[in-house]
Amino acid sequence: MAGLAASFGSGAMSNSMDDVAQQAKAFFIIGSNTTEQHPVFGTMLRRAVKFRGAKLVVADPRRIDITEFATLHLQQKPGTDIALLNGLMYIILEKGWEDKAFIEERCENFDEFKATVMNYPPEKASEITGVPVERLYEAAEIIAQNKPTAVMWAMGITQHISGVRNVMDLANFQMLLGNMGKPGGGVNPLRGQNNVQGACDMGGLPNVYPAYQPVTNEEVREKFVKAWGAASPTKVGAVVTEMMPGILEGRTHALYILGEDPVMSDPDTHHIRKALEVIDFLVLQEIFPSETAAYADVLLPGVSFAEKTGTFTNTERRVQMVRKAIPTQGDARDDWWITAEIAKRVISEQLSVISEQSRKIDMDAPWAKWDYKDTSAIMDEINALTPSYSGITHARLEKGERLQWPCPTKDHPGTPILHTKAFSRGKGRFMPIDHVPPAEEPTEDYPMVLSTGRVLYHWHGGQMTRRAAGLMAVYGEALVELNPEDAARLGLNGNKRVRVTSRRGHIEAEAWVTDRVPPGMVYANFHFPEASANELTLAALDPVSKIPEYKVAAVKVELTK
Repeated sequence: MAGLAASFGSGAMSNSMDDVAQQAKAFFIIGSNTTEQHPVFGTMLRRAVKFRGAKLVVADPRRIDITEFATLHLQQKPGTDIALLNGLMYIILEKGWEDKAFIEERCENFDEFKATVMNYPPEKASEITGVPVERLYEAAEIIAQNKPTAVMWAMGITQHISGVRNVMDLANFQMLLGNMGKPGGGVNPLRGQNNVQGACDMGGLPNVYPAYQPVTNEEVREKFVKAWGAASPTKVGAVVTEMMPGILEGRTHALYILGEDPVMSDPDTHHIRKALEVIDFLVLQEIFPSETAAYADVLLPGVSFAEKTGTFTNTERRVQMVRKAIPTQGDARDDWWITAEIAKRVISEQLSVISEQSRKIDMDAPWAKWDYKDTSAIMDEINALTPSYSGITHARLEKGERLQWPCPTKDHPGTPILHTKAFSRGKGRFMPIDHVPPAEEPTEDYPMVLSTGRVLYHWHGGQMTRRAAGLMAVYGEALVELNPEDAARLGLNGNKRVRVTSRRGHIEAEAWVTDRVPPGMVYANFHFPEASANELTLAALDPVSKIPEYKVAAVKVELTK
């Protein structure tokens, strides 16, 4: 299943985590529950605030833990990030705090961008976002007067129908302030899984080959035909949020799923189950039985991280060695070995095609025959075909070298900070971005807003964390965060369980009455199959990335009967 397209180029941090923590004079965190979802980096940021006095502005509808360290917390309404950013940029321009030299030397299309921003005076931005005007001025001053400022975000920014536009506006924000290509600055999306960056780098997106080489480029395609003997057509493929509806529409007939649990992690669980019930053929490669396993025709036993040797690429573009720590358990096999063995069997069914194309292929290359001896041989292929990884070898990593792509040659030191002299396209292009309302807003029948995410103690579908007795002892069931005002209005009166209903389904769970969420909003997670928030979420998609709007849905909350 193809991953969801990254929203800003590769979707990687432009700066390094230690650079941000040590060099930034201010941090602007928006749409990231940093200390719960990226606890190591979150600790680095807290220490920077505490011990060297860095300023911290957090924009989040919830009072997440890191707000305790914040100079200022902006509680915008869910789905109003663009209005918030445009309102802040209006003030920066009004006060003359923009970096005029950076804009002149390194950017273009500023006038069109500015004309759009000037449609968002603080009063209008406040009306849309719910953030008081004086707080907008305070935030703009903190960020503009403490440079460099590093911006961090996560899926609270991208998981909207305006996710790509949100990210573009954050790029506008940092170019306006001249914070790009500098130590302690940059645009820094915090990736949601441990190797999602590496998966995207290796072509795990439907529109690119490895290293973000476009599938629509015929020259690029010919390069991979020469290496592999075949390549995809010059058209963009489907993402997961298109594949699942495609089952019911007759466009998707088979799925090969590796380490993913769409029944738990995809929006509108009822629709996902309905699709998987009728899929013609489903192969699932996993380490534990999952909720999706019930629909699989074939189960393939993959291995856990502790049984693997290879590399992960983290959120700051750093490639890190992973070394096998325990023997492979039971009938499990390395994921790359399973995939290679399937490929060999597919090839054996197509010998005539292969022999016809073999004259184009370097048959001495192990990847031409899927004949890998180990993951070092796979890295050799990556070096040969992936320009940004050409200089990253197992040997260098085993020596302890810190290598962040792009690293184009064997003697290149890697690139800790991107865009130091120019952007990849030359000049940075300001984009005029307008606020787009969420796909669903509260109504009389569904008067509250649901936002979803993870909690510190569990991970995604919970297939591993729900098997850990210590974690279950701390957080052993689904909880729905509910503001005390809403709890009083509902007459909770000690009854801890509530029923949350959207247009797609309902869940029942214990209410956690807390001012972490503002009145009119509830927050739920998707770690527990008996009460997953994705029973409620909708599959409204960003038109570019096709990412679902997990962060905003209209719901009603009632006492359980």
